[in-house]
Amino acid sequence: MAEPILSVQSLSVTYGAIRALHGVSMEVYEGEIVCVIGANGAGKSTLLNAIMGDVRRESGEVFFDGKPLAKRSYQVVAQGVSLVPEGRRIFSPLTVHENLMIGAFPRKDMRQIEEDLEWVYGLFPRLQERKDQYAGTLSGGEQQMLAIGRALMSRPRLLLLDEPSLGLAPILIKEIFKELKRINGEGVTMLLVEQNARQALMLSNRGYVLQTGRIVLQGPSQELLVNPDVTAAYLGKLKK
Repeated sequence: MAEPILSVQSLSVTYGAIRALHGVSMEVYEGEIVCVIGANGAGKSTLLNAIMGDVRRESGEVFFDGKPLAKRSYQVVAQGVSLVPEGRRIFSPLTVHENLMIGAFPRKDMRQIEEDLEWVYGLFPRLQERKDQYAGTLSGGEQQMLAIGRALMSRPRLLLLDEPSLGLAPILIKEIFKELKRINGEGVTMLLVEQNARQALMLSNRGYVLQTGRIVLQGPSQELLVNPDVTAAYLGKLKK
């Protein structure tokens, strides 16, 4: 059986006296989209930030491609993992083009960087139309496209996404998720944290349910979509 590209083993994180993650273990295999769903405060963002090295891992191990994953974010990016953060965190005073080039900071291969820039513009044509525009003047949907594009400019093998649908209109959510599917089809493995559980499960291959810092359920996404406990807690009824 193939080895996972990402293996999280008994990961715990504490903020002061608050235990945010309790021995979380999970795996992501190359080519997959894996989602983590759960309520606000369940520890979803903490999980991604701990993988990235943005918060201290109190205990447990994280392996990427069979090797220990670094504990500092810039080293994690250099190893091939990139994060699209919650709230986008774009550099508002800089142009779209400058934001994208910042995403390529670990790289030296200028020819390939230029090719990847064209790839990102092909994924999100609106970014190319606005490449000289200040990022802070973009719409919410365009800023999310920019955050994704910036993360892709490091050429990650694994892309972490933290609430990419947050604050977006349904039509924009549909567009963003369509592009995520396309990006995955071009060889980028994904770990997606998302409060919009239905959208996340429809996009992904497998899912984990995180509750108060613990994994309480996992399985193929199509099975979780019809699981009565998941439906009752996170999906609700579809509007007719």
